[in-house]
Amino acid sequence: MPARRYATLDVFTDTPLAGNPLAVVLDAEGLDDSAMQAIAREFNLSETVFVLPPAESRHRARLRIFTPAQELAFAGHPTVGTAVLLALGDRRAEVADAVAFGLEEQVGVVPCVVETGERETGGKWGRARFRLPRLPESWGEEPDATALAGALGLSPSEIGFSRHRPSRYSAGTPFHLVPVQSLDALGRARTSAEALAQALGAGAKVFLYTGETGEPGHSFRARMFAPAAGIAEDPATGGAVAAFAGALMQFEPLGSGTHDLVVAQGYEMGRPSAIALQLAIEDGALRAAEIGGSAVVISEGELHL
Repeated sequence: MPARRYATLDVFTDTPLAGNPLAVVLDAEGLDDSAMQAIAREFNLSETVFVLPPAESRHRARLRIFTPAQELAFAGHPTVGTAVLLALGDRRAEVADAVAFGLEEQVGVVPCVVETGERETGGKWGRARFRLPRLPESWGEEPDATALAGALGLSPSEIGFSRHRPSRYSAGTPFHLVPVQSLDALGRARTSAEALAQALGAGAKVFLYTGETGEPGHSFRARMFAPAAGIAEDPATGGAVAAFAGALMQFEPLGSGTHDLVVAQGYEMGRPSAIALQLAIEDGALRAAEIGGSAVVISEGELHL
């Protein structure tokens, strides 16, 4: 029975036991789809990553990403966490300020840049950023605010703020993006797979956000629900923030140049997270976007499977 190395990390934080937990199986060759899905259910985290040899040798690795219920073509916190873990094992990181490589995901090749080191209090740490392999695109009409409110336990008047209205965008994984008026409304939101399916269709993933943050340096506060994917609530969702870039382009008066924002998530779960989003805009169009964040290694071990 082969031993397969694995690690767990907390992602979009530099503090252990905060952020979004992630499991990474480093020796995934020989595992079929059903075995990967079973291992993801065993870890029972938002996502588990399986690292495989790349299809092209110039790339660092090929990744497959699973929630407890399904495989994803792309996700942000698995990309950041796995990039940090792989860089920590890269000898180049010992002599360079940062290392760069491509990760193959179903959505395409994801270019990553990673800085690594050790925390003052001990433990392995890194910060990664990656360029979106696919810019966000609208994938449907504006969701009905009344139906959304009912599915989220809110009143219709609490849906939307400023120019922001509900929208649907995808940068590899489709999300329903729902602006809410206040931190209070964000904190009171509750839902279920059945309620979301009735309002939005089966398998809906919903990203709620507000312009109220309660913290200096944060641009937005958010929550994400995907109960049909086995994720009742997610502490930090890079793929949703990637999609959110599309809503920002639609509703925010952003001019040409580089814009840096921070989306805070996970506070209602006691796992505060900070997701960095950088937008490069030229002549009113989004030309490039990057997601970034820190990750801390929590444990390392072996699976005997």
